[in-house]
Amino acid sequence: MLEKPELLTTASSLAELERLMDAGADAFVIGEAQYGMRLAGEFKPEEIAAAVGLAKPRNVKIYVAINNLMDNETAESLPEYVGKLAQAGVDAIVFGDPAVLIAARAQAPGIGLHWNAEMTSTNYVTANYWGRRGATRYVLARELNMEQVIETVSATELQVQVQVHGMTNIYHSKRSLVGSYMEHQQEPERLGRKDKERGLYVIEVERQDERYPIYEDVNGTHIMSSDDICMIEDLQELLAAGVYSLKVEGLMKTPEYNETVIRAYRQAIDVYCADPEAYEFQDEWLEAIRSVQPEDRELSLGFFFKEQVY
Repeated sequence: MLEKPELLTTASSLAELERLMDAGADAFVIGEAQYGMRLAGEFKPEEIAAAVGLAKPRNVKIYVAINNLMDNETAESLPEYVGKLAQAGVDAIVFGDPAVLIAARAQAPGIGLHWNAEMTSTNYVTANYWGRRGATRYVLARELNMEQVIETVSATELQVQVQVHGMTNIYHSKRSLVGSYMEHQQEPERLGRKDKERGLYVIEVERQDERYPIYEDVNGTHIMSSDDICMIEDLQELLAAGVYSLKVEGLMKTPEYNETVIRAYRQAIDVYCADPEAYEFQDEWLEAIRSVQPEDRELSLGFFFKEQVY
């Protein structure tokens, strides 16, 4: 039997975390808005410790995102925060800023370090650069195609993580763009809340059938993709390549949706790893996902089969 890759996901609460563990998730990325961006939910240090307490007995990993844009004030508070994470027993930190790496070396030696710089993590030379500085995992940009993913996996000893399902971030600004626009329109109070639960969209005049979710929080403005990656039909290519971690992004999805998706990918991974040579895709896995997929969001293959991205 082939060693199974990690099935990684997100959680908006402790209740959803338990639910997705039951569905077959192997690991979670959680965190709090002061240090992490685009999180499915808010986990303060005491809740992170509670998540570790739920996960450890089941051999499930807990990773904490510290992927915010670090100003001086936030950077100064990092050592204390990372120390709390170490005390809680988290398995790894997801980071993009070297300030996080420095804090981790001082406060949490030995903790896993997952380097994630969003769209700039595009080659194995950069992966190996961060590996020499202590990173244990390289989170690949979603803009890479399958050939580039496979080449990177073969050319680095770091664990490689790839997103296989869910929405992606296509634009971020520290500025409150929606709020500023409404002030320009002299209607600052018209929208009220602008968080991810509000249900706001950006729609292009020439492509009104595509809706891009947009929200604002303490970290600024986030515009998300109009469709969801869904690689379950072609998952065997990533499994055969030896990708270490497969991520299902649960941001802005219901627990019911995320549970259905995790169960489908869990089944596909288990069947493949039991006997790769005899593996056959089962239509019911995709049908289960389609049954909960929002009608206004298409399932796509992202950039995996595009010849050129940049």
